[in-house]
Amino acid sequence: MAISYDILIVGAGHGGAQAAIALRQARFEGSIAIVGDEPELPYERPPLSKEYFSGEKAFERILIRPAAFWDERKVDMLLGRRVVRVDPEGHSVTTEDGETIGYGHLIWAAGGSPRRLGCDGGDAMGVHTVRTRADADRMVAELTDVAQAVVIGGGYIGLEAAAVLAKAGKKVVLLEALDRVLARVAGEPLSRFFEAEHRAHGVDVRLGVAVDCIETDGDKVTGVRLKDGHVIAAQMVIVGIGIVPAVQPLIDAGAEGGNGVAIDGHCRTSLPDVFAIGDCALHANHYADDMPVRLESVQNANDQATVAAKTIAGVEAHYDAVPWFWSNQYDLKLQTVGLSTGHDATIVRGDPATRSFSVLYSKEGHIIALDCVNATKDYVQGRKLVVERLAIDPALLADSKMPLKGLAE
Repeated sequence: MAISYDILIVGAGHGGAQAAIALRQARFEGSIAIVGDEPELPYERPPLSKEYFSGEKAFERILIRPAAFWDERKVDMLLGRRVVRVDPEGHSVTTEDGETIGYGHLIWAAGGSPRRLGCDGGDAMGVHTVRTRADADRMVAELTDVAQAVVIGGGYIGLEAAAVLAKAGKKVVLLEALDRVLARVAGEPLSRFFEAEHRAHGVDVRLGVAVDCIETDGDKVTGVRLKDGHVIAAQMVIVGIGIVPAVQPLIDAGAEGGNGVAIDGHCRTSLPDVFAIGDCALHANHYADDMPVRLESVQNANDQATVAAKTIAGVEAHYDAVPWFWSNQYDLKLQTVGLSTGHDATIVRGDPATRSFSVLYSKEGHIIALDCVNATKDYVQGRKLVVERLAIDPALLADSKMPLKGLAE
């Protein structure tokens, strides 16, 4: 075997970077390496569909840490390598080019790959996903020749990309197969608010539509054909329809899982000395009534990375963090705490027309999540409502003059 490390981290995103950082913070002195399939050092991914895409932030500003940081902490960066095989008995991985790397403990932080269109033309020039720096760079390079873009998918990635394109003066058509945007992650009041905001900024939001194929001139996209036969002209198509968790090498090696790789409360997989964290980790979550979920967020990746690192270093740790998320669109800052999945009632706090309000989600009378738009105070003070699943009179919650802090005491 050419090389071996005490800790091998597969994935150079937020989770992989935080795992290495947390190991050193826990005074782990063994050898550490991060294997990444991109050539770049670990960087922040959320700006790819926002500040980096719009040109507001240079790439150097979204690096998680500069090169010197990793050198000082003796973390080897094995970049531009894709792991395709895991040998749990031999405690080694194999890369796409046949290189074998040994490990004492393996932390799998590979995230996922964008779900692609399965229709004709789905891989044409001008059809993009937003997952890597290279993805964003390709879109930026093509923007000058784009008059109209079509965004497929009304989730956060699609909405953020639509906002950047609209601010850049492009005509934008956003297509969502369901009857509202953000349908999988938010209640109807929030969905309708964001639909109205995007329309007010010139985005043509179309709901309940299905894509038949991508039309091309032979190589490059020229339009999007819908199932009803209507064709929308486009020089660029951005696809934001979710990710496929990158766990096949672990599943092939015998790890339990399916939609992600299953982990326990210490982030251990069913394979010996193998941990998994971040977007690809399927775990029973307290805030989802202990149902198995995957959370695609920086917070989740960082929290699970810290738990895995501490466990390896012999420090007691258990994953039980309250989930939180954010999204920036135009001058709107959305902050979410908790998981609204399974809610049976919503409470709108404040007036959406003021562009500063919150949506509270309850289940059987107990608060399980908040979506806060330009309402940071609600977000900060509402965290306790979610953590303690408090039951409070909806009329009091709806009164925006009544601080949530007072209701939580």
